[in-house]
Amino acid sequence: MAEIAETLGAGLRVRLAQAGPIPLDVDLACPPGQLHAIVGPSGAGKTTLLKAIAGLYRPQAGQITSDGMVWFDSAAGTWLAPQARRVGLVFQAYALFPHMSAQANVETSLAAQPRAARAARALALLTQVGLADKAHRRPADLSGGEQQRVALARALARSPDVLLLDEPFAAVDRRTRRRLQQDLATLRESLKIPILLVTHDLDEACALADQMSVLHEGRVLQTGAPDQVMARPASPLVAELLDLNPG
Repeated sequence: MAEIAETLGAGLRVRLAQAGPIPLDVDLACPPGQLHAIVGPSGAGKTTLLKAIAGLYRPQAGQITSDGMVWFDSAAGTWLAPQARRVGLVFQAYALFPHMSAQANVETSLAAQPRAARAARALALLTQVGLADKAHRRPADLSGGEQQRVALARALARSPDVLLLDEPFAAVDRRTRRRLQQDLATLRESLKIPILLVTHDLDEACALADQMSVLHEGRVLQTGAPDQVMARPASPLVAELLDLNPG
């Protein structure tokens, strides 16, 4: 396994293959400090890909490594449970506990720390996402954008090696979405970890991502810098998926 890890290198590396029931044919890498956008139509397998990385779905074949640690290797029979992978996961649905304050929601990801340290750590994370002054409010008293920031702070509470974002801004209005995108662009400069962003918003992908992969029916059709993929789609199908005219 060490040999595999050395070959795949630092950051996140994902190679997955299966014919069904959910087809997958994926080969992508995301170095530390980079944001990799996954775009494609509904049903393309984007969420399944994130779940496989997080350990919530077990593919039939492939390898997943993070900073030299093997999370999944079908050939060697290696499969780390979700709690053994240092992954921060943020879904479109905020999944906050409604009866808890913002701070208490973040503290739920800090159970491994001494009780006395949890409050200070949670408050520091809420400060990082600009919500220190609303730490004691419950989700019902927060806007959609503020709830998503709490969800992001909770994901970061695990000190993840990889951050996975599944349509994180789709449930908020356009103005809030743009502000959250700006916040993410600023935040990623200090995280220095691989970030995978699933999005339907091509403008979002082009504005935030270093690399972009086009996924269709579980298969990566093209990967590259967003401006290059948009300017030179690899096939008529990619152009169609990106709503472009083939050049």
